[in-house]
Amino acid sequence: MRFRRRRAVPPAPAPDRSGLAAAYWESHDAELLAVRPATMLRRLPGLVRSAVALAWAASRRDTAAALGGGLAAGLFTAWALLATSDALASLFAQGPTPGRVRAALPGLALVAVATALRGLLLGVAGWARARLKPQVELLAERRLFELTTRVELTAFDDHGFNNAMLRARDSGVPDSATVVETTVTAATAAVGVLAPAVALGLLQPLLMPLLLVTAVPAAWAAVRSARLAYEAHHRLSSARRRKFMLSDLMAERAPAAEVRSFGLRAFLLGEHDRVAGLERRTQLRVARRQAAAKGAGDALTGAATLLVYLALGGLLSAGVVPLGVAGAAVLAVRAGQSSLTALVVAVNRLYEAGLYFADYLAFLDLGAARTEAPRPPAPRAGFRRLAADGVAFAYPGADRRALDGVSVHAERGEVIALVGENGSGKTTLAKLLAGLYRPDAGTVTWDGADLARFDGETVRRRVSVIAQDHTRWPLTVRENIVMGAGADEERLAEAAAAAGADQVLAGLADGYDALLDRRFEGGHDLSGGQWQRIAAARGFYRDAALVIFDEPTSALDARAEHALFERIRAHAAGRTVVLITHRLASVRFADRIYVLDGGRVVEQGTHEGLMDRGGLYADLYGLQAAAYRVAGQEVP
Repeated sequence: MRFRRRRAVPPAPAPDRSGLAAAYWESHDAELLAVRPATMLRRLPGLVRSAVALAWAASRRDTAAALGGGLAAGLFTAWALLATSDALASLFAQGPTPGRVRAALPGLALVAVATALRGLLLGVAGWARARLKPQVELLAERRLFELTTRVELTAFDDHGFNNAMLRARDSGVPDSATVVETTVTAATAAVGVLAPAVALGLLQPLLMPLLLVTAVPAAWAAVRSARLAYEAHHRLSSARRRKFMLSDLMAERAPAAEVRSFGLRAFLLGEHDRVAGLERRTQLRVARRQAAAKGAGDALTGAATLLVYLALGGLLSAGVVPLGVAGAAVLAVRAGQSSLTALVVAVNRLYEAGLYFADYLAFLDLGAARTEAPRPPAPRAGFRRLAADGVAFAYPGADRRALDGVSVHAERGEVIALVGENGSGKTTLAKLLAGLYRPDAGTVTWDGADLARFDGETVRRRVSVIAQDHTRWPLTVRENIVMGAGADEERLAEAAAAAGADQVLAGLADGYDALLDRRFEGGHDLSGGQWQRIAAARGFYRDAALVIFDEPTSALDARAEHALFERIRAHAAGRTVVLITHRLASVRFADRIYVLDGGRVVEQGTHEGLMDRGGLYADLYGLQAAAYRVAGQEVP
């Protein structure tokens, strides 16, 4: 009959039945569950070097104070233990009590001074560590955003890059501060273990093993408890993703109307209760196992302490150590015990945070590789002719090109229109013309000069792009229009009037200072059409040689749409306007229309010429025109 059980293997995480893909922040969960101490210790030096380098860049003074304070505190710990041994030896010596107390006073004074200095140094180190954490996080965040705002736009279309960026932003940046903090904590704890060990070695080398005997059980219990908590976190990850999704469905504004219209309240609450119940049961089970681990650790620590006292008694009886040294050894063992437990927990936490900190460091290298190489600035003057010649472009990971051999041109002061069905490549072509993307083949030129030769930022300063999916910035109306440029009130009023945004302003009590976000006190929420007018005003406000309007009227009513197209035509004086729209009745005034299909230009010409040709443009125009006819009569 077998009485000994094999060591329990942690149960495998429950399969993900949420139907949701694993989140990017969980990329290291499996690695953390399988990590071994040897692997951890092998990787820690590199993490510590990077953390100290980042901390040093954030604040040299606070880094030196945090690390130096912990080291110096350890020296005073050893000093206090040695002084304690001398004081106890004097107190336990033979002779009258007054004489023994007088003999012990210098040692006691040294203990008091060493303890006070140790406490002062730990306080300074803790204060410096608290100051260091926000500085490190701010520096890490700043370095990240310096890259994310400079990388080429196609990087955000790359799934791998996007996930790497999200891991670096959401986990790597906060964990950079955690790595620095736990590095300092681990260094302080290591010194806290080393100092009693050195003191014991100086007092009596045979006493050094006693430190490990009592500290290891408590350290094991701490690691075991942390391990159980992490296993539970991993096991519940899919449930938590579903719970977050359900909370958004029940508490966000966007789905609120449909939740009520379709009577989804009971269904969503039931799903939430089911997932929350699973989470609660798992947490209670983990709490029970953590309590058992702590109880076992405490029991083993008690047994180890008993063995230490028996060993000390044996050494005292054998005359190997004097009574004063034995007393100091007890204090050293207790000090080292707590420090070793703190060290093990800090190292475990350091390794976990270090994985995501390593993701952050890797992303900095990845982002630097995706930034544009230094190039000369674009000419300050505008251009007379814009041309794309045989351009081809494919998005990262796509199985076919979005554009293939496309050639278009526009003269200064012209309005050209890009039309075609969804997915034909209109918006992609517009981004190439704006310098937001660089073509894989072919060239985009201003007056014959290849834009790829110039610095992209200076090129884009001469371009104004009003995207179909324009951003609804949580800023004031003025800031939404001027977009970081200096506010010229006269030009601002002209741009707002040209876009019809002055009608939006008429309904806002604060006018240009109205905040366009309901999440803030006093904020306003605009309709889709109102936002589109604000976005169009951005294009009119910017003094750009090239203005691109991508579906600028999709949310406008017919009257507002007609008025905006008339203003776009007037705005073309001295500028080149590229217009993308599905409403073909509005592009009749364009100087030239390019019809795209499957990433190629299949037709080009004026409205009249394309209608006479009877090709794709004429078909699309006829389909839209048919919707405005009733019983053979055209609806005005």
